[in-house]
Amino acid sequence: MDMEQEEMQFLGLYGIYKESSKLIFSFWKIFTKITLTLILPLSFIYLAQMEVSDFLERRIWLTEVRLDNTQVGTSRYHKLSDLLSTEWAHFFLFKAVYLTFYLILSLLSTSAVVYTVACIYTTRNLTFWNVMSVVPKVWKRLVITFLCIFVATFAYSVTTILVIVSIAYFLEDMAGPLLILTLILYLVGFIYLTVVWNLACVISVLEESYGAQAMMKSRMLIKGKILITMAIYVKLSLPLFFVQFAFQRLVVHGDLRSVEMVDRVCYAILCFLVLSILNLFGLVIQTVIYFVCKSYHHENIDKIALSNHLEVYLLAEYVPLKSKDVQLEEYGV
Repeated sequence: MDMEQEEMQFLGLYGIYKESSKLIFSFWKIFTKITLTLILPLSFIYLAQMEVSDFLERRIWLTEVRLDNTQVGTSRYHKLSDLLSTEWAHFFLFKAVYLTFYLILSLLSTSAVVYTVACIYTTRNLTFWNVMSVVPKVWKRLVITFLCIFVATFAYSVTTILVIVSIAYFLEDMAGPLLILTLILYLVGFIYLTVVWNLACVISVLEESYGAQAMMKSRMLIKGKILITMAIYVKLSLPLFFVQFAFQRLVVHGDLRSVEMVDRVCYAILCFLVLSILNLFGLVIQTVIYFVCKSYHHENIDKIALSNHLEVYLLAEYVPLKSKDVQLEEYGV
């Protein structure tokens, strides 16, 4: 990064985008290798599961239609019922396998990009093989952080559902406006939790904290930058949603819309490449946001201590950096 630590606090929406783009283009070789190794498979798995899920759902739907048109109690009915149960089991098994591999690749990609950006920041000598040797040593910490945010999100969603049920049952006259307000507040809260999780992942790599501690640090760190971080998340989510929507309509359901096979393949490749670029850009941005938030709170990262911390990752035995080493010292303003 060419920018001084003290100056990063003044970066706004455009400034964070610009700084992230400069990092990717300036160090395109290492980011290209990370993309080819981790992010492309991540994007491929995400899009491929949409195609496979649609195929399995169509089979289930056809079996349900045949079952509805079959007399209850007949041998054919029992066979179709068993077949339907088997197809649902295959569907859920596929989803479980997909989510497992997607989570692993997502966390590996996050650790690789965060480590790379931090090495660039500390001007350490960086090679692709160094990055790949570090990734397995840190992703377990990210798993714990993910599980914590998953529990928090689940509890938040269950609470919201209970609130919605209570409104619908006890406040029937005002149910409409209150339900809309509740859904809006839920969406805002969900975005906030996602932002906290993204920053907590960076903290899990660069500091000794992980899990619930990383989430608490993340909450403290984004204070003063909440609107910018949430705006960035929304702006990055919109093109991701568009890619998913386009892939669903033009590739997965392309046969229903009379889209030629050659065109479907071209659309699939385009969506695949765009999704990979967006994933890389998003991971770099969340690491840049970490440094921006640190700077905003007038905490100056000791580059030597951070560099030593990153070097420890390359040793056979990983020892997490202590708070007093990477936890930033305040500088005068």
